[in-house]
Amino acid sequence: MHPTKNSLPEKERIQTITLLQARLVDAIDLTLQSKQAHWNVKGPSFIALHELFDKVSEEAEGYVDLLAERIVQLGGVAKGTMESVVKNSSLPVYSVTISSGAEHVAALSHALASFGESVRSSIEQANEMKDAGTADLLTEISRGADKYLWFVEAHHQSIN
Repeated sequence: MHPTKNSLPEKERIQTITLLQARLVDAIDLTLQSKQAHWNVKGPSFIALHELFDKVSEEAEGYVDLLAERIVQLGGVAKGTMESVVKNSSLPVYSVTISSGAEHVAALSHALASFGESVRSSIEQANEMKDAGTADLLTEISRGADKYLWFVEAHHQSIN
């Protein structure tokens, strides 16, 4: 922990940092999974999905910054290395063998849903720790993840 004059008690800051670190590695993984889809999608909906997956990646990259910066604000060290992501991401593994738009839509919607679920659980935990700032940040991320899940699922509905 780095010294800070943040008024949250150290015990709660440590717990919050642990919570945020878990979401940070998930957000990094989501960024990479959406880029995997963006680079490799094929099929009749290529351009629409290619652009959508890029927007999902950009949005997830924003979550990465929000989470990492909050960790540091609370006196922690943001761990954004590949080793941290590989060891700790809770997202489902993204297959590198898929290429069709429908397969990427299914895989990315699964990742977004999983990410959204873990963020909502983290909101509850932040509220229990009486950390309104972290709960608010996670609520913002949750709204964004739900929006992009909706966008991706809308493509799934049009493909089927």
